[in-house]
Amino acid sequence: MWFQWSEQRDYIDGTWNCGYFLASIFVFINLFGQLSGCILVLSRNFVQYACFGLFGIIALQTIAYSILWDLKFLMRNLALGGGLLLLLAESRSEGKSMFAGVPTMRESSPKQYMQLGGRVLLVLMFMTLLHFDMNFFSILQNIVGTALIILVAIGFKTKLAALTLVIWLFGINIYFNAFWTVPAYKPMHDFLKYDFFQTMSVIGGLLLVVALGPGGVSMDEKKKEW
Repeated sequence: MWFQWSEQRDYIDGTWNCGYFLASIFVFINLFGQLSGCILVLSRNFVQYACFGLFGIIALQTIAYSILWDLKFLMRNLALGGGLLLLLAESRSEGKSMFAGVPTMRESSPKQYMQLGGRVLLVLMFMTLLHFDMNFFSILQNIVGTALIILVAIGFKTKLAALTLVIWLFGINIYFNAFWTVPAYKPMHDFLKYDFFQTMSVIGGLLLVVALGPGGVSMDEKKKEW
């Protein structure tokens, strides 16, 4: 956004007819909000506030760039929100309880449902990758991919399924979103770059699932009770 400031400003101005000044303010808020939120998350400072700020940026982009009316981009933005939900749940687990070591339903429930919501939203990314071609490879990819996203959503064999999705999505991302192979002056370069880094963010969310597990609202957790 820094290197394409004028293009971003002109796009917002042309889409919303809001004028040079308001378009510049939007680009600044978008840029500053993303940078400050990511810096706080990476430095492990005020992570919950940073997550809420990044939620706001995603919502702002969804409206400003008319993503709300494009199902594919909307589902990918929701998948980003799922990654943030998982990060928010992980940051809650770092807080110290007054009664250390004693689990309480009031404390655990919000985190568990955030993990459930994060898992369900993350799988929306994979639904945009399904192809309805009748060749063998597409059919196999759809069957395997659908099985894996169902496993992650319901929380069964979650860590293994999420790790498999990480490897699969990383390979697809490198192959289909290779923006470095397209000259920078072509519009496709920017589209592929956007998809590439957005997909990497979703991979980060899946790695949180691998590291932290599915949470309490999952079949893996219920199996421990059985």
